[in-house]
Amino acid sequence: MSREYRYIVRIAGTDIPGELELAWGLAKIKGVGYNFAMAICRVLGLDPHMKTGFLTDSEVEKIEDVIRDPLKYGIPSWMLNRRKDYETGKDMHLVGADLVFYARQDIEREIRIKSWRGIRHALGYKVRGQRTHTTGRLGPTVGVKRRR
Repeated sequence: MSREYRYIVRIAGTDIPGELELAWGLAKIKGVGYNFAMAICRVLGLDPHMKTGFLTDSEVEKIEDVIRDPLKYGIPSWMLNRRKDYETGKDMHLVGADLVFYARQDIEREIRIKSWRGIRHALGYKVRGQRTHTTGRLGPTVGVKRRR
């Protein structure tokens, strides 16, 4: 069975170069990492080392269906990127623009309720406990001036 090669394959709204291996090509989709891509390959019985350009249209549709609803295909909930959603309480897996939208909404909610993280976001400081004394500065370099 010879497969037709495509130089660009569109999966989940993302153009993926055909010369990439399938697992790495799927990892190019925003919201899909390498491990999740490997899980998709295992669930569908696809070779993760085959070139993305050799995918058939039916395989692309199956991949998109797994990305849309991974729980239906037996992918464990701990692999999803949005567990226990704030509004619905459901486990979801977001990709592309949806992921950016939900992340922005989470940040805006934290700012609105004035949590510690929200205050840090609003002030433009580091949020996750990193040092700020010397790193993360904007503008010109600040150092020690030496006497001539």
